[in-house]
Amino acid sequence: MLKECIILAGGLGTRLQSTVPDTPKCMAPVAGRPFLFYVINYLRSQGIEKFIFSLGYLHEQIEAYLEKEFGTLSYSCSIEEEPLGTGGAILLACQQTTEKEVLVVNGDTLFSGNFQDAFQFHTRHLAECTLLLKPMKEFDRYGVVETGEDQLVRSFKEKQYYQQGNINAGVYILNVARFQDEEFPSRFSFEKDYLEKYYPRRRIYGLVQDYYFIDIGIPEDFRRANLELVKPDLNLKAIDKNWSLFLDRDGVINEDKPGSYIFNAAEFVFMEGAPALFKKLTDIFGHILVVTNQRGVGKGLMTVADLEDIHAIMIAGIQGAGGKVDAIYYAPSLDNKDPFRKPNPGMAFKARRDFSGIDLHRAIMVGNKMSDMGFGRNAGMYTVYIASTNPEAPFPHPDVDLRYKSLLEFANSL
Repeated sequence: MLKECIILAGGLGTRLQSTVPDTPKCMAPVAGRPFLFYVINYLRSQGIEKFIFSLGYLHEQIEAYLEKEFGTLSYSCSIEEEPLGTGGAILLACQQTTEKEVLVVNGDTLFSGNFQDAFQFHTRHLAECTLLLKPMKEFDRYGVVETGEDQLVRSFKEKQYYQQGNINAGVYILNVARFQDEEFPSRFSFEKDYLEKYYPRRRIYGLVQDYYFIDIGIPEDFRRANLELVKPDLNLKAIDKNWSLFLDRDGVINEDKPGSYIFNAAEFVFMEGAPALFKKLTDIFGHILVVTNQRGVGKGLMTVADLEDIHAIMIAGIQGAGGKVDAIYYAPSLDNKDPFRKPNPGMAFKARRDFSGIDLHRAIMVGNKMSDMGFGRNAGMYTVYIASTNPEAPFPHPDVDLRYKSLLEFANSL
């Protein structure tokens, strides 16, 4: 499985400076958030767990953003003391890799490809580098990459007008050791001095994937990204069986013990209106899933068997009232950077893998902590804050779409 990624985010962004001055390209505001937010979370949705940010120009802005908004992300920064070119930046970042194969992407480009499928292709063909290629029509901003029947790269065509062709999507799977074995100058272009120089005698493949692609490097496409990546307001009356509901547990479904944990089934008490309200929720949503951290297990204060007993009581009560819960996910890890521990969105992505009908863009996360709201946003969901145990949380808030006093009040609004 492909787990590690280098994000190139050190460029000057000259063409975008007139629109977003004194800002790294990846930090340009798109639909209310830095573009890097969308890049990181799409990569996480593809199974990437470890990140290396290759930084240079105004790197302090990016580092401050990562520390504030992605403090639970497993990442490190590779900082150029002087411009090294794309190749030199990748080579420097490779010193921090821990995997044999690494994904490389640009911080100002979003390509929603299937990176795990591409990784399988890459390893099956013993590739040194695999380029993801995006089919396009009527364009002059990009060159064209041609491949043979064996999908080895056969040529790189210069930028000019093309009626159609496959462009380099700026996404690569790279064999780290083989790349490091090459002889490069200290500053070089990955595209010109590696790909275009070595493809005739190296195992460099091109894999076509026709998915969404946006490069915000010019003002026109930056404006387009602000239209295409904006999330419509949440309309509760538009919800149908194509939607999924994710629920935190303590303080939402059952009464919480602030500062402690529900240790056994005897301590589990449903919140007001539950479990009966699950009948209505079941009638409305296609899938209902519970996502809960449960660090008490990781601390040894309770066992997995204790947790399963609690959940058995919960499920029995909900089913007895005519409702359902499709699955329960929990993350007992003590490591805040565990990809499954909220606000990291790993549990949401696992649920999507487990249930083919789940579309996270048509899903709502309901919780009573800001970490629940971050979890929902990072997964691409809408969010509903339940002010049961933490009513002091600020609202309006960019991570919160709607706010209610209880799950019952939310259910009654549907």
